[in-house]
Amino acid sequence: MTARGVGKRYGPVVALDALDLDIAPGEVFCLLGPNGSGKTTFIRLLAGFLSPSAGHIAVAGFDVQRQPMQARARIGYAPEPAPLYRHLRVGEFLAFMARLRQVPARQVDEAVQRVADQLEIRHKLDAPVPTLSRGYRQRVALAQALVHEPSLLILDEPSNGLDPRQIIEMRHLIRSLAGRYTVLMSSHILPEVAKTADRVAVLLGGRLRGLRSMKDVSEHDDLEDWFLSLA
Repeated sequence: MTARGVGKRYGPVVALDALDLDIAPGEVFCLLGPNGSGKTTFIRLLAGFLSPSAGHIAVAGFDVQRQPMQARARIGYAPEPAPLYRHLRVGEFLAFMARLRQVPARQVDEAVQRVADQLEIRHKLDAPVPTLSRGYRQRVALAQALVHEPSLLILDEPSNGLDPRQIIEMRHLIRSLAGRYTVLMSSHILPEVAKTADRVAVLLGGRLRGLRSMKDVSEHDDLEDWFLSLA
């Protein structure tokens, strides 16, 4: 994923200002910042739900604006809150999302079983969506984002609203996806970012204020000190 000079304005309000970013294949990359920092704006631009006022974004070499179908086919997106259809069972929902993502009909069942195993939700496939706990709703949201085997997985605040045990489980799930998928996550929870991400970009007021690997952060200071020095 590459972003060059990406900006977004709403009239006189600058939501994102000239953002340059590169995310390497297979890494877990985190956008860190408070509410209103531009994290969600960038994610919506990347997912194709918004059009940039300036600059461009490419996924696997495909421009999100000029080649939207090719770019979106390579993106899996799990927004917050999780977009689950309450009138379906989990397996039905995942099969529907697989068909929506152009998974060939003869491969839909296999795709559903694959992501159910990846996210450890096979025993929930027959469960009605409204009966799921918050933690399992997050797992199903991840599963629908992975059902078509995208190259880039986008997670918007994946630990939001989870209890301590569920946060730990979500962290382990995300780390288990590293390498096979490129993961872009947004968060404002410093301890989880420190334990989950390979690299971190700090956004403040719509601008990129800092970019470091977690290895560099841990060798020289901690994430909290670094973040506060930028803020």
